[in-house]
Amino acid sequence: MAFVASGQGRFRFQIPTSHHIVWQSVGTGASSGQFRGPGVAHIIVVGNEKGGAGKSTVSMHVATALARLGFKVGVLDLDLRQRTFGRYMANRAATIAKEGVDLPSPVYHELPEIDQASLKPGENPYDRRLSQAVAEIEPTCDFILIDCPGSHTRLSQVAHTLADTLITPLNDSFVDFDLLAHIDSDSNKVLGPSVYAEMVWNARQLRAQAGLKPIDWIVVRNRLGAQAMINKKKMGDALKNLSRRIGFRTAPGFNERVIFRELFPRGLTLLDLRDVGVVGQMNISNVAARQELRDLMKELKLPGVTVDF
Repeated sequence: MAFVASGQGRFRFQIPTSHHIVWQSVGTGASSGQFRGPGVAHIIVVGNEKGGAGKSTVSMHVATALARLGFKVGVLDLDLRQRTFGRYMANRAATIAKEGVDLPSPVYHELPEIDQASLKPGENPYDRRLSQAVAEIEPTCDFILIDCPGSHTRLSQVAHTLADTLITPLNDSFVDFDLLAHIDSDSNKVLGPSVYAEMVWNARQLRAQAGLKPIDWIVVRNRLGAQAMINKKKMGDALKNLSRRIGFRTAPGFNERVIFRELFPRGLTLLDLRDVGVVGQMNISNVAARQELRDLMKELKLPGVTVDF
């Protein structure tokens, strides 16, 4: 498999249908450096291959937080069927129009349609659609956030190779842990990587071959229990062990809160509540959720970002 230059420092790809991973220890250093210059955006990919982990909620809050901090943010939703992130953005636009409020927002982009006749022999149309979308929006963006579907698709596979920062939301359970690695039920010893971890490894290998910076991979623990339960400690220990072996950092995510379900129909985030007149109605849970977002944004260590909300 080879990378082929495609403008703006990006690449189009030919991805093998199967690949093999060598199970070994790798580093976990973050790649929070400086911006790479005009017209080269930092790409954030939010993905795993399991639904219900909070990918779209994380995507909307990270993208909107960056917009509120003054960055130009473009967003793509690669779930062409369900389009949860896309509907979130549509709901947000409707709320802004209806209530006449000015809410800092990322700019949502659809994947362009491709004339099949323009494809080169053997070129995959999904590869072209994604690479063209990134090439079109990158010159005007500081960050591009790509929300992947909760399944294995060609678009998701290609998106992972584009990631400068990869965020993998994970419910705090061993059902979700199986997405990353297989574990012995008696000893909790990690037995080997899962198919998703293999895909991330392959993406890292492709970037290394192209001379690109390593992916900064952050596994975000969502729905953490408030109490020190046995399962919570076992999950923490297993993730710590696994992070050293396959090279990711962990970050606390969002607890299970009613507010997230209430925000979706209006396309709002925790940072918008004061702008839409909810200041006097902010309860302890809302304040705690806002702090969770603040902690997550700091832990991502995105280049040039100082979290001051």
